[in-house]
Amino acid sequence: MRTKTSPARIAVAVLSVLVLLVTGFAWRGVDSLRNSLATASGLGLGGGKDGAIDILMVGTDSRTDAHGNPLSQSELDSLRAGEEVASNTDTIILIRVPNDGSSATAISIPRDAYVNVPGIGMSKINAAFGATKETERLKLVNNGSSDSDADKKSTEAGRTALIGAVGNLTGITVDHYAEVGLLGFVLLTNAVGGVDVCLNAPVDEPMSGANFAAGKQTLDGADALSFVRQRHDLPRGDLDRIVRQQVFMASLVSKVLSAKTLSDPGKLSQLTSAVQRSVVIDDDWDIIEFAKQLQNLAGGKVQFETIPVLDINGMTDYGESIVKVDPKAVKKYIAGLVGADSEDSEETSEAPTTVNASSITVDVANASDIAGLASGVSEALSALGYKQGQVGNNTGSDVSESTVFAKSADDDAALAVAEALGGLTVKADSSLSSGKVRVVIAEDYSGPQSADAVSPSEGATSTTESASTTETSPTPAPPGPPIDAASNGPRCVN
Repeated sequence: MRTKTSPARIAVAVLSVLVLLVTGFAWRGVDSLRNSLATASGLGLGGGKDGAIDILMVGTDSRTDAHGNPLSQSELDSLRAGEEVASNTDTIILIRVPNDGSSATAISIPRDAYVNVPGIGMSKINAAFGATKETERLKLVNNGSSDSDADKKSTEAGRTALIGAVGNLTGITVDHYAEVGLLGFVLLTNAVGGVDVCLNAPVDEPMSGANFAAGKQTLDGADALSFVRQRHDLPRGDLDRIVRQQVFMASLVSKVLSAKTLSDPGKLSQLTSAVQRSVVIDDDWDIIEFAKQLQNLAGGKVQFETIPVLDINGMTDYGESIVKVDPKAVKKYIAGLVGADSEDSEETSEAPTTVNASSITVDVANASDIAGLASGVSEALSALGYKQGQVGNNTGSDVSESTVFAKSADDDAALAVAEALGGLTVKADSSLSSGKVRVVIAEDYSGPQSADAVSPSEGATSTTESASTTETSPTPAPPGPPIDAASNGPRCVN
């Protein structure tokens, strides 16, 4: 049985690079690196009861460096971000490292997730930082504060609001905070000589500047930024962009870990400069102690996940496009991922019914346009002990949302499978026998292994029969390789 694991050093790219720099110099010059990092204060972090380290890492569209200095014109040109200046956080990732340092989980939150933001109310989560900052800045300036003081205090308020919004959504108390601006992607990528990526199809999307051929290619910093920022003209919009960010992170870390980088003083110097100019961490974070703890991950694992969503094409009453999420489902999903109750005990206290996974056969049918999605989902369920049934494209009735079918809607096995896949709907299908579950994956799917369904060769070789038409299980197409820094090449993505 394959397990869904990844080598431990594949954390979020910027944090990984920071840790690798601290450890890679054999502790030489560490004090200089630590003292030159930009820090954020007054964020009210910590206080969780489980002893784990929960880190919020955000990517902002700032046009300054980490110390607030304006970028040069050539640097601004490399961002391809247009003239509009904002403080949105277009990448939001919650990283959990348990207190024993044995594993880590990086959980992506879509930028357009519609959530409750402290002091604002319902809003896209990526606006929590910027909207709060601007409101607070105007208030401070009107009350006589200097521009520099207003900027400092309003930035602190924006970060605090974002941390609160993430906590409200996930039920997790944030212990540490890391922030990287647009410049960081450019500098880090250029410092390692470019990062390898792979695309399923050619891309030409002018809003992000993404113009790439299909297949494997090496991107410089400016192209890498376009690669991770594009969300228009993608099959699943922001969810596909999250997948791009995850494979980019793994590829960047793979490049950093290579002997050609770690043994090159020039590249190490460039990486150090990139981190110093582009990364902000909270001022209570002992990054050296954290690096020591991550050294214990050598035999552990890191997983990339994405929170479950209700609708990636949601709309507010006033016409704003959003990603609809259910905070209760998100809390329950994350509690299952991290192996502990979320802090909203009322929503996570009910013990799940025990199911003997090995006695349940699960068919998975792909009703989306994402090649290989059924294969990836089936692999995730196999890793949990379920028997692999037929895997292929859906030839049964159309579905508008990802659904789990079983003999009855209250079937314990179906409920367990639905929970494992991020809280899917369960419906009855009297044609199914006891011990048999069928999963039909639609465009809205964002649960485990959704990021793995990217190989164009997968769905094409397993689509001749559907899970709804036969009990015979053909050999499923092999799943794509896990997203990790030890792979022989980058995963191809949309």
